[in-house]
Amino acid sequence: MNLAAFFSGGKDSMYAIYNAKKSGHEIVVLFTIQPKSDESHLLHFPNIAQTKLQSQSMNIPQIIISINDINVDIEILELNNLIKTAKKTFDFDGIVHGGISSLYQKNKFEVLCQDNNLKLISPLWQKNASSYMKELLNNNFEFIISSVSSDGLDQSWLGKAINYSEFEKLENLSKKFQFNLNFEGGEAETFVTNCPLFKNRIKIIKSNKIWDGVRGRFEIVESKLENNA
Repeated sequence: MNLAAFFSGGKDSMYAIYNAKKSGHEIVVLFTIQPKSDESHLLHFPNIAQTKLQSQSMNIPQIIISINDINVDIEILELNNLIKTAKKTFDFDGIVHGGISSLYQKNKFEVLCQDNNLKLISPLWQKNASSYMKELLNNNFEFIISSVSSDGLDQSWLGKAINYSEFEKLENLSKKFQFNLNFEGGEAETFVTNCPLFKNRIKIIKSNKIWDGVRGRFEIVESKLENNA
């Protein structure tokens, strides 16, 4: 089946695409939405501009739009317009969604797909958090923390690459501070720098850390695709 994909550049949307392709589907276009702020309940915020390199490395076309209103109804309307416009150029029968446990988000996307006669594909739905994070690492997904907004996650995590050792630390912190280990509740966000879908790894050249004492984000100012030759 030809599919589009909701794509933020984080581990979940990337791994959902990976799983869909493993199941024999073809991803023909990526939908990336730049929300007004990190207050959106549907969309991811940090480093959206950098997803262009991910799209390039996967050789999958991408459509990026900006939404200047965090009202959910407005976001849904804009997404609906995006889908209708994309269908004029790309042939797809469904959309891949990287949600794990947010029923609110899944229901919104299901209605959106139904209205456009599309099927919603959710490969990660209800995955166990610990098993899922290990699965990412076992499948050679390399990702960094791009934002934190939870007790137990301080500024030292911003920009940190997650390996097995760091995962163990996260697992212990999630038990102590009771946050979702897979960050489904927005406790943190991620950015994938390399995975089996990529032809070239992303190298971060320049970045900024922004920390307000409670939460923060890691902004990628400059990055490039490494030459693997």
